[in-house]
Amino acid sequence: MAFFEAQAANLYYGKFHVLRDVSLSFEKKDITVVCGPSGSGKSTLIRAINRLAGPFADGRMTLDGENLRTMPARDLHRRIGMVFQRFNLFQHLKVIDNITLPQRRVLGRSRAEAHERALALLQRVGLQDKAQAYPIQLSGGQQQRVAICRALAMDPELMLFDEPTSALDPETVGEVLQVMRDLAQSGMTMLVVTHEMGFARELATSVVFMEEGRIVEHASPETFFSEPREERTRLFLQQILRHTG
Repeated sequence: MAFFEAQAANLYYGKFHVLRDVSLSFEKKDITVVCGPSGSGKSTLIRAINRLAGPFADGRMTLDGENLRTMPARDLHRRIGMVFQRFNLFQHLKVIDNITLPQRRVLGRSRAEAHERALALLQRVGLQDKAQAYPIQLSGGQQQRVAICRALAMDPELMLFDEPTSALDPETVGEVLQVMRDLAQSGMTMLVVTHEMGFARELATSVVFMEEGRIVEHASPETFFSEPREERTRLFLQQILRHTG
């Protein structure tokens, strides 16, 4: 059994069929990139993994053999970290408190332990001097790096990224991608929804293309970019590579 598996998962919002027979698997240390047009279901997929969408009409998802639908919420949010498009930081809390609070509430760490872990992570992403700042005092790229620190502080087994650079100014995209690059190279298992095709080419172990709630193509980066099987994938790549080029 793979480290992560989705098996014929279907999800509805009312009568709208959002995810259609989605089956996907990957192993520890894999970097799986999910791309596709707006409304294709890619963000819903990773939100469903973290139980922020659902429940499924049928099908199942497992992490290391455990059913994600029945896993206690505390265990789920300890084992799976998530980074959102819009940061989702607590604006009334300082940076350091944004990172220490989940550790204390979910992991039961002492204030000192949580503080030490938070400072180490801030140093890792080059923001040790921003510990006492409030999110509003940071750039979008800095806020996203803090959000990554918050997720990493829980020592997750799997990191989910929901278009982590799409809300950023072009000047700050690179600093967030560099943190993600460092994470990938350190062996973190990652599922990344993004249109950053350079990141996918460089670091992904596999690339998934979704449309209308279905996985249309799932291949290695080499195959995905040079010899995509489906005509719809080829059209998508032509459009997005033309736009980014």
